[in-house]
Amino acid sequence: MASIARSTDVLGGEPRIEGTRIGVLDVYELVVAGEYSPADVADQLDCSIADVYTALAYYHEHPEEMRTVRRDREEMKSKLADE
Repeated sequence: MASIARSTDVLGGEPRIEGTRIGVLDVYELVVAGEYSPADVADQLDCSIADVYTALAYYHEHPEEMRTVRRDREEMKSKLADE
C-alpha cells in the first residue's frame, strides 16, 4: 500500500505519494475540484487507485497542514506573478 512522504528536495517539501512527485494537494484538486473519479486520476497520473485514496485520506486527516500547503502555493504564485 502507498504511503505519504515529505522531503525538502521533492515538491518543496509538500506531502506526496512516496516514490513519486505526485502531491497530495494535486490529487485532491483533481478529484474534488476537477471532478474526476479516483480511477480516472489514477490513470492520468500513472499510479494505483490505492495511491489516490491514500492521498485523499491524508488530505482529510491533515487539514491544517493542507491549508498551509495551499497558502504557500498561493503565495509562491503571487510572488512569481509580481516578478
